[in-house]
Amino acid sequence: MFAQADRKTSYKVPPTVVTDRLVSQEARRMKALEEQKRRRAQKYDTARNLDAFADLSLGPSDDEGDEDVADEPVIIREGIAGYASLAKQPADLQPPDGQEQQMEDITRPKKRNKSKRKRAKAKASKWADKCMYAELLEMKEEPSVWADGNSEPDEGLPSDIEQGWVAVAPVPIGKRCLAVTHQSASGVIGISPNTTLRSRLLGKMLLARFPSSLPPLTILDCILDTDWRKNGIVHVLDVIKWKGQDVADCETPFRFWWRDTRLAELPKFSPPSSVFHFSLANNQDQAQSAQKPGPYRFPYPTSFVPIPYHTDTTFQSLFSSIIPLARSTRVISVEVPASVPFQPSSSAAMSVDTTYDPIEARSSKTVTSQIRSDGLLLYVTQASYEEGTSPLSCWVPIQPITGSSNRGVTSPNTSPLDLFQRLVHRRLSRRLVNGIINDSMEM
Repeated sequence: MFAQADRKTSYKVPPTVVTDRLVSQEARRMKALEEQKRRRAQKYDTARNLDAFADLSLGPSDDEGDEDVADEPVIIREGIAGYASLAKQPADLQPPDGQEQQMEDITRPKKRNKSKRKRAKAKASKWADKCMYAELLEMKEEPSVWADGNSEPDEGLPSDIEQGWVAVAPVPIGKRCLAVTHQSASGVIGISPNTTLRSRLLGKMLLARFPSSLPPLTILDCILDTDWRKNGIVHVLDVIKWKGQDVADCETPFRFWWRDTRLAELPKFSPPSSVFHFSLANNQDQAQSAQKPGPYRFPYPTSFVPIPYHTDTTFQSLFSSIIPLARSTRVISVEVPASVPFQPSSSAAMSVDTTYDPIEARSSKTVTSQIRSDGLLLYVTQASYEEGTSPLSCWVPIQPITGSSNRGVTSPNTSPLDLFQRLVHRRLSRRLVNGIINDSMEM
C-alpha cells in the first residue's frame, strides 16, 4: 500500500540512471561527454571510409630487375576447394539413426500455440524514448565538512556553469513530444496533413495527422501546450532533423540557432476556419450542444514557437535575468478568426454550412496567450543531442518534486528553483567578499 502511494506521488520525478550512488552527477556528466566525443569521432571516421584503405599495400616496385623475379620459384596459391569435386562419397554411407531423427525435427516446422501468439507483446514504436530527457539537477544547501575555504564548496552546481552551459527559460508547462513530418503525396505545405506528434515515452500518436508549415523529413523536440485548443501552440525545444539533414550531432548553441533561424523562415497561414465543419449527431442532446456557439478552438496546432535560450550563463546573468525569466509568464500573440460561425447540425444526417464567405474566412484578429512557466533547463554547450535520459541536460523545476530528497535536495517541500537561486546568490556574495578582501590587501 505504501509502495503504491509512493509511486503515485513520485510520478513526475525525472528518471536518473545511477548505477553507483557514490559517483557524483558531475563525474557522470564528464564520462557521458567523453563517450559522446568518442562516438562522434568514430562516426566521422566511418563516414570517410578510412577502414577501407587500411589493408591496401603497394605492389612490387618497377625499379626491381626482371631477372630476379624470373629466378624465384612460382608459388601457386590455391586452396583445396577445386579438388573437392574429385572426392567420391560412398553410396552406402548413411547417417546414424539419431542424427536422421534430429534432422527431421529441425526441418519440421514448429507449431505455435494460438494463445501464446495472442499474448505476445506488441512491437514497440520506433519513436519510443527518443527525446533527450534531462536529469534533475542534484543540489544541496549544506556545505561539505571536507571543503576548505580556498575552493568552491560542492553544492551541486556545475563547475563550468559560467562558460560551458546554455540556459533555456522559461520552459512552458505541457506534454513532451516529438513533431515528425512525412513526405506528403501532394506536396502542398500547409494544406495536406504531413505532421504527427509522438509521445515521449511510448512513441504513440497524440493527435491525428494534421497539416503544418514544417518541411518534410523534419523531427523536432517539442512541448505541446496545455491550452493548445485555445492558442494552437507547440513549443519547440530542440531540433533533431531538418528537411532530411541530421542536426543531432551538432553542439547545443548551433542547434538552437538553427532552430530559431529555420522556424522564422516558415510561411504563415491563416488559422483554420470552422465553416467547413462536418458534424454527425447520434442523438438530440448532441445536436443541441453542437448548435451552441462558443469561443474559437483550434482543430490542430498551427504555431511552432521556439523556447528562448541564453548563452550568457554567468552568475550575474543567472541571478538578474535568467532566473526571473524562468519564474515569469510568457505572453505570445496568436491569430484566430475574426468571427466563428457555427453550423447547426441534425441528428439524421451529416450537414455542411453552405453560407461560406471567403472574405470573412480570411479575416483574423490577434489575441494574446498567457504561457505559464514550469522551470529552467540547462544544456552542456559541447554536447550533442542524444536519446534517453542524459546528465548532459539538467532540469530545475519551479514546483517542489515529491520524492526528490534522495537526489540531493534538502527537503521535499523545497522548490528546486528557489534552491538554485540561493546557491547562485551565495556564489555572487562570496565572490564579492573575496574581491573586497583582495582590494584591501593590495592597498
